Amino acid sequence: MTADIAAPPAAFDLDCETLIVGAGACGLVAALAAHEAGQSVLVIEADPVPSGSTALSAGLIPAAGTRAQAAAGIVDDARRFAEDIQAKAAGENDPDLVERLAAQSGPAIDWLSTRYGLPFSVVADFDYPGHSRRRMHGLPSRAGTELIDSLRSACEAEALDIICERRARRLYHADGRVRGICVRRPDGGEETIGCEKLILACNGFGGNRRLVSEHMPEIDGGLWFGHDGNRGEAVLWGRALGADLMHLGAYQGHGNVAHPHGILITWAVISEGGVQVNRDGVRFWNEAQGYSEAARAVLAQPGGEAFSIFDVRIAGIARQFEDFRRAEAGGAIRVSDTVEGLAVSLGLPADALAETLSGLPQNGSDRFGRSFGGAALAPPFCGVRVTGALFHTQGGLRTDENARVLRPDGTAFENLHAGGGAACGVSGRGDSGYLSGNGLLSAVVLGRLAGQAQITR
Repeated sequence: MTADIAAPPAAFDLDCETLIVGAGACGLVAALAAHEAGQSVLVIEADPVPSGSTALSAGLIPAAGTRAQAAAGIVDDARRFAEDIQAKAAGENDPDLVERLAAQSGPAIDWLSTRYGLPFSVVADFDYPGHSRRRMHGLPSRAGTELIDSLRSACEAEALDIICERRARRLYHADGRVRGICVRRPDGGEETIGCEKLILACNGFGGNRRLVSEHMPEIDGGLWFGHDGNRGEAVLWGRALGADLMHLGAYQGHGNVAHPHGILITWAVISEGGVQVNRDGVRFWNEAQGYSEAARAVLAQPGGEAFSIFDVRIAGIARQFEDFRRAEAGGAIRVSDTVEGLAVSLGLPADALAETLSGLPQNGSDRFGRSFGGAALAPPFCGVRVTGALFHTQGGLRTDENARVLRPDGTAFENLHAGGGAACGVSGRGDSGYLSGNGLLSAVVLGRLAGQAQITR
């Protein structure tokens, strides 16, 4: 796939003020914000219905200083959030972008809650790696499909136009400004759409295996768990236009995808005291590092697989997530009153698994440097076979305070904006800098900033 950029046609088939490519979380939030700013808005989406990578996630958005946190008695602020983001990424992020996302995260969640009625609540019964406060906000089902459906309903209530089954294939550009795009219909025909402002919300490039191999070869062999529509158009167009691209090697992996079921297992099964073992029934790393790093750690094991071991107490916490309930219903989660019974069910050596679990410290650190505390694993025991996966890329177009795309010299394209997976996020350069929820943080905040930005003519 190559970038298709051309001079604009003499006339477009239709025109609008703000044109948004992609109807995932970023695009739908951008549409709501642009509509509030008084702009005529059109969203085009390649799929039959809005979904994107958001629909494959748990739909959790990290935010600091929200009303939902206050209601849960959680004291948090943007400064602390920004520090957590930079600590996870070892200071590799643009500090201005970090501060911008952290500062705007709380207002964005409160805006969606109060203006559009999205019933966010804080996940308050377990901690996500790297977050010093509980700040993951989700809708009741803790499923990304509910978030997408709620945003779509909000757009429809505002009578915003969302046209599906239209894949953007060409960008029109002249005299330093984007003039519009060409889209392809399901019947193979094409339509041209002119615009005053273009927002790229078409996610990253995880579905483009050539780009993945080029920029993140260490995860090239992992299961692709993102949306197949993530083909990298934003990166390719930006490169062709001379835009600044940052941290193209950054990505979110996940080392806890039920295999072969292909269902995401919440990291709560690990953070609450569970562990991962390989085919030999032994642990192989410090699971407290995070689920993104877990992808490489798991893929490095024999067969590219591992087994997450926990107990029914932890399963009760994980059950708030729809994906976990689906994994249980599908038989991915095995349960036994004894370690030996669980080992047989998972096909693991019973003696080795028993030795591994009995060797977990009650209060203290193990040989990998992981600290354990709280309740020890107790029968009945649970386990699930998992593999490592690539969820979505985190690098992309560099943007300014209005989510406008920047050139390497720092000047901005006047009417080209980007957010979500199309833009560079705050996950550093690789996989270890990913802090839980970074993807949706970038989608919601940059989407809102892009939508609010004034149109320049």
